[in-house]
Amino acid sequence: MIAIIDYDAGNICSVKNALERLGASYVLTADPAAIKAADKVILPGVGNAAEAMGSLEATGLTGLIRSLRQPVLGICVGLQLMCRSSEEGPVEGLGLLDCRIRRFPAQADAKVPHMGWNQIGNLDSKLFREVPEGSYVYFVHSYYPDLCPDTIATCHHGGILFSAALRWENFYGTQFHPEKSGGVGSQILQNFLVL
Repeated sequence: MIAIIDYDAGNICSVKNALERLGASYVLTADPAAIKAADKVILPGVGNAAEAMGSLEATGLTGLIRSLRQPVLGICVGLQLMCRSSEEGPVEGLGLLDCRIRRFPAQADAKVPHMGWNQIGNLDSKLFREVPEGSYVYFVHSYYPDLCPDTIATCHHGGILFSAALRWENFYGTQFHPEKSGGVGSQILQNFLVL
């Protein structure tokens, strides 16, 4: 069973639909016992990181999330909350991933937010099994994770090379939306389900 953490952070329907397409069983929950008992955990999120962190803290789940030992996947803002800090707020994150979140600078040749399909490379994790270098995935974000020791995939936007995905121990995160990334995204989610 997969637990999707429910903290009013958006993109729940698309995550549920993607899991249903894969035939995966899930529960949307903020119940600590259900989250702790799950085989896998997904921390979704869209929108403002400071507001999302406030919503997550209001659930009282931050300590539990840090203690989880099963595979955990943060998506978009979910990934950002798993990092040390974000310039959006500013906000302190869960500190699970050794990374800071920066704002894309305004540039004439690179729109902010970074929205749409872009390529990922330097794939270095079982999360990307059978995913070719240069695969396209779907992004929607104005803030990006720095490159860091936890980087397991990268992407370019506006001359900036940033972390498209990160991992530390059992904690994984994607800045892109695998649930909106077609067949490539389905493969990444399937890989997560069998970690």
